[in-house]
Amino acid sequence: MAIPDILRAQGDDGTPDSAVPADTASAGTAPEPTGAAPEPTAPAAIEEATGAAGTALPAPPSEDPEDPLTRVYTCLLARDPARPPAYSADLADELELPLSRVESAVSALLDMGLLRRTPERAVLPVAPDEAVQRTLGPLEREMRARRQHMERTREQLMAFMPLYESHLLRLTHLRQAEYVELLTDLRAVREAITELGRTCEREVMTAQPGGGRRAEVLEEAVARDEELLRRGVRMRVLYQHTARFSSGTCAYVERVGRLGAQVRTLDDEFMRMLVFDRSTAVIPVPDDPHAAVLVREPHVVAFMVGAYERLWLEALPFETEWDRQTIMDISDELKQTIVRLLTEGLTDAAIARRLGLSVRSCRRHVADVMAALGAESRFQAGYLLAQQEREQPGP
Repeated sequence: MAIPDILRAQGDDGTPDSAVPADTASAGTAPEPTGAAPEPTAPAAIEEATGAAGTALPAPPSEDPEDPLTRVYTCLLARDPARPPAYSADLADELELPLSRVESAVSALLDMGLLRRTPERAVLPVAPDEAVQRTLGPLEREMRARRQHMERTREQLMAFMPLYESHLLRLTHLRQAEYVELLTDLRAVREAITELGRTCEREVMTAQPGGGRRAEVLEEAVARDEELLRRGVRMRVLYQHTARFSSGTCAYVERVGRLGAQVRTLDDEFMRMLVFDRSTAVIPVPDDPHAAVLVREPHVVAFMVGAYERLWLEALPFETEWDRQTIMDISDELKQTIVRLLTEGLTDAAIARRLGLSVRSCRRHVADVMAALGAESRFQAGYLLAQQEREQPGP
């Protein structure tokens, strides 16, 4: 049953108002004048109170005893229960008020639930607490129903949350796959590098620590690199100083150098990387020489490019022709780096790995340094070398 049907005002015998003709009269009582405007029913009051515009219920009676609502309600309360129920015309006569004002007051009191109609369309007063129950009860029931509907709707909507979270997780994985890709197979790594070289348009930056490179690696790289250089792609290569003593590496540098490649060397170890067009980088996977990671995340690649540029500024040009003085300077720099690392507590094997030397060569350099300094221990060699650096005149 709809709420307006429940709220429809009923007479004493429970018969709805609409079942009684408007011109029906009670025994011995004059009927309501036919020209009077019909009184609004309770459903109209509820509709007014809960309309889209949020219209409030009529204002309650004021404390002014001359207020029409107060006078009509007071008059009905004061009537002898033995007397017949009153009509608007009766109230107008008793209160000496215009019929229109009484009808307006009656209509407002009916809307508030403080009056009710009899089957004969007369009016009787209703207790305020009963009016509250009759008038606001349906609203409270509607509010409860709406809250229940809201909760059901919320549960239905939130039931889709796992699907959405799963979508977000898949999207995150797709983005991660777009920015970072792990290649665990050496063949896949080589194919990826070949493809990146084929599509490269502007620049390749290479950092290859570890001393001289193996002949098979250089043979694979030289054809790819020469093709890049012939297409006008700029190429920069970083090696460690020890690569200068590798005949295969020197031959590679000479070939790519003729086509415009720039090669420099550093004494200490640095991160191995390849960067293509400053947009895609290839880096190794620790403890797995056959794996690599492709990085396309712009911020990460930009950081790697910045690190490469700093290393490049510190490095020395790789001269393919033997320059005795340059070789001596590099040899001295290597020996100083070896002694510095020794004084920091690194073992011969760790130093050799870091500088791209064999352990045997590393130990030979250590012995030469100690003999030249007259040191009896490695720590003393480091101390004496530091003394020499402090005693050297400034620029």
